[in-house]
Amino acid sequence: MRDEVREQATTIIARIPEGRVTTYGAIAKMTEGATARSIGALLRLLPEGHTLPWHRVVAAGGRLADHGGAREQRELLSAEGVVFDVRGRIPERFFWP
Repeated sequence: MRDEVREQATTIIARIPEGRVTTYGAIAKMTEGATARSIGALLRLLPEGHTLPWHRVVAAGGRLADHGGAREQRELLSAEGVVFDVRGRIPERFFWP
């Protein structure tokens, strides 16, 4: 990912409000050249101690992506008031923008 696209993506992620989520694809569409997969890769490669709210980025359809941090992600979102339906999806009312 080009540096300017990485900067666009991280700026967008930083602006996701507490208690709201968005998708990898939605973030990609707000940039000049990122893909949903490249947003996922960006989040996987964040250095330890970063402050980006990575947990507010979810897969299409409001599901948590299948990754090692999914349990922590669910806990962080729940602590912010985000709820999950019986199928494990986040209702549309929690999506930003």
